Amino acid sequence: MAANLVLFGPPGAGKGTQAKRIEQVRRIPQISTGDILREAVQAGTELGLQAKAVMERGELVSDALMVGIVRERLARDDAAGGFILDGFPRTVAQAVALDEILTGRDPLVIIELGVPDQELVERLSRRRVCLRCGATFGAGAGDMPAACTRCGAALVQRSDDREDVVRERLRVYHEQTQPLVAFYEDRPSFRRVEGNQPPDAVHAALGVAIDEALAAVRRQPPPGG
Repeated sequence: MAANLVLFGPPGAGKGTQAKRIEQVRRIPQISTGDILREAVQAGTELGLQAKAVMERGELVSDALMVGIVRERLARDDAAGGFILDGFPRTVAQAVALDEILTGRDPLVIIELGVPDQELVERLSRRRVCLRCGATFGAGAGDMPAACTRCGAALVQRSDDREDVVRERLRVYHEQTQPLVAFYEDRPSFRRVEGNQPPDAVHAALGVAIDEALAAVRRQPPPGG
């Protein structure tokens, strides 16, 4: 059975880091909405050109357009054996569309990575990025280096990592995500993982949650059975 994963959680929860580790272990592609939007725009596909026009106007990409781009990405050969969706779905409408896209494929495993808001505020408020190479420092435990350990350039705080901005991002996330949790939480393949642990512990817990969810799906009777 293919591991078709949806991984969601608040900003700063470590989704991207953990998705990359799952990708390496399970050999399935991490598909982030930001990446596939950029790829579609660079490739000049019809949907990519539509998305480029929307973004150049400073508007948000619509559910319909985002669903179309995700549909194209999941149709590629490398996603046939499973995938990790990071950043999609963001709305119930997108979740309903994803179910339709996956008709005839193995069921979704949905993992919610939870971290308390105050911990996220502290994590993101102390995070710094390199001005030159973009490396990230300080989101985890340990001392902050005086300069980038890769290239030696200065470290700065991202504008969206200021405490007031982080709290607003969390407010919006909870507002958007609660309906998604309600949409998915009764499925046997839905799991919650505590993200306020060391990265290795989170990775191990995610592995257990994915395997348990896949086993639960296998135990389900076939439709109409």
